Order: sequence, then C-alpha cells, then structure tokens
Amino acid sequence: MKTILEALYRGQIHPVETIVPSQPEYRSVSRQVAAQTEQWRERLGEETFRELEEYFDLCDSVDSMHVEAAFLHGFRLGANLLIEVMSNREEFVPNAASGMSL
Repeated sequence: MKTILEALYRGQIHPVETIVPSQPEYRSVSRQVAAQTEQWRERLGEETFRELEEYFDLCDSVDSMHVEAAFLHGFRLGANLLIEVMSNREEFVPNAASGMSL
C-alpha cells in the first residue's frame, strides 16, 4: 500500500479536482451562476461577452493564487501544530521578536 506522500509525489492525488463544497446551497447557486451567465451572453453579444470572460479569467487567476497561498499557510500551520504537540514544546509559537514565520 502506498503512502499518501508517495501518491502525492507520483501525481496520483489531485485534491483540486476532487473538492466539492459541502454547503447544501452550492449546487443551487452554481446553477444560478450558469443561468445568469447565459443571460449576460445574450444581452452583451459574443464580442463584449468574450472581453468580460477575459476579465473573469484574470479574477479567477487572482482567486486561485489566494486559495493556493491560504492552503500552503494552513498546511504549514497544521504541520507546525503537529510538531508542537508531538514534541511537547511551546517555543514554536511565533512572535514578532523571533522573526519566525509559519
């Protein structure tokens, strides 16, 4: 049996492809977004709507970068928490004087 770390290294785990929000309203809101997207496409015409899509693609890129940074920060925080718990030490808590960042 492979470890999670081995599977992740070998590209066999793709978390971003399997995450589905668990909020009950997710699918309903997703359908509303799709319906409104089509309404805007009809109102604006193909050329203007294509420009709007390019803008949304830029917004998605910024959002993706933020989500990635948040994931990395949360993972590091969780790993540091485990280190602290397993080592039974308290000096891992960063403070301004230590210069340590998570």
